[in-house]
Amino acid sequence: MIQAEKSLNIKFEDFIHTLENEDLFGKTKRVDTVLASDILTGNEGLGMELSHKVKSVSKIKEKNGEEHSVIMLGSNSYLNLSTHPKVIKGAQKALKKYGYGMGAVSNYAGITALHKELEQRIAKFYNTEDCIVFPSGYGTNVGVISALCNQGDVIINDSANHASIFDGCRLSGADIKVFPHGDMRYLKRILDKLPKKQTGRLIITDGVFSMDGDMAKLDEITALAEAYNCRVMVDDAHGVGIVGKTGRGTAEHFNVQSKVDLNVGMLSKGPGGLGGYCAASKEVVQYLRLYARTYFFSTAMPAPIIGGLNEVFKLLENDKAGRKRLLKNTEYLKKRLLENGLDIAHSESAIVPVMIYDEQKLFMLYDELRKAGVYVNIVTYPAVRRKECRLRLCAMKDLTTKQIDTAVRIISEKVYKYEIYKTKAV
Repeated sequence: MIQAEKSLNIKFEDFIHTLENEDLFGKTKRVDTVLASDILTGNEGLGMELSHKVKSVSKIKEKNGEEHSVIMLGSNSYLNLSTHPKVIKGAQKALKKYGYGMGAVSNYAGITALHKELEQRIAKFYNTEDCIVFPSGYGTNVGVISALCNQGDVIINDSANHASIFDGCRLSGADIKVFPHGDMRYLKRILDKLPKKQTGRLIITDGVFSMDGDMAKLDEITALAEAYNCRVMVDDAHGVGIVGKTGRGTAEHFNVQSKVDLNVGMLSKGPGGLGGYCAASKEVVQYLRLYARTYFFSTAMPAPIIGGLNEVFKLLENDKAGRKRLLKNTEYLKKRLLENGLDIAHSESAIVPVMIYDEQKLFMLYDELRKAGVYVNIVTYPAVRRKECRLRLCAMKDLTTKQIDTAVRIISEKVYKYEIYKTKAV
């Protein structure tokens, strides 16, 4: 508890700005001093080394060099596609033919038949005319938004959208409006007040929200967009391959695929690879190839990753990526957490938050869980408000019920040790 008391007055934002009469690198020294002390900051479990490929039980190396096994509840590769035999074989085949890197941007000499195949597969997956693949997921949102929007346009965001979306909005120079998470009445209020002459309108939302695990109300959003002449962009990073009748995402879940103008997704989550994409009309994709700076000025994705991703989308196209098994594991994880009295908020996806509400207890809990053999993600400011801090869990497809039971037992024991909830469930 001494560690917690020492860290009460230390906040993330304390180290963002240069102090008066301080050298530019002064803040880096201040951070180093804190991290080298015995104060818990929540950084203790960040940057752990993996000793082998990610799977349901993984081996990690602590910063002191100690290795131990953990039940993996902190990987975005929840479909285990990064280790799928067909995916690995596809990557190996591409490596042998094209080498490990492209050596040029996509618009020059960085494209192969494999790259074109992947874009065609993704376009077909979303039933759109074309698709553009970016070498970075973060750069996908930044590139798409800043290319299509400019001064005089207006972008309306859900407050819980990913940081890369907001960064793209800022870079675009467009007017930015924000509505409280999931509040459709507030969104309508914003749309009601838009000047008629401001016709460049884009509503952006995550499909599955990365910190809460809930879904955007795409049926209502697309209806409002139609009524107010707005375009719609959905970042379905955590929905692709999982949400929807055939795993085609949040728009499929709400049956509004034809009403989404920009289908953005990440190849680093369910697909288990790297990069991102935007599936849209032929004209929009053509424009992005010329005006999206994060595409035009970035070296193309390495062929081995593209080769693996082509195999991923073959599996996704036929709904053979293990989605049903993952959903079964996810529902079992949620059920066991609830039975143990833990607060999982309003999760509707493979992302399961465990609400902690106390940042200092969160830091201690996070550190103890890892050492006890359960790896989870920690979420606090600036990703969410401190009073809404949490653990974030992602069940993997290959987890067994026994492993889930063990993980839930350990989490529950640690949560109640710190009296995070008033009473323990029977």
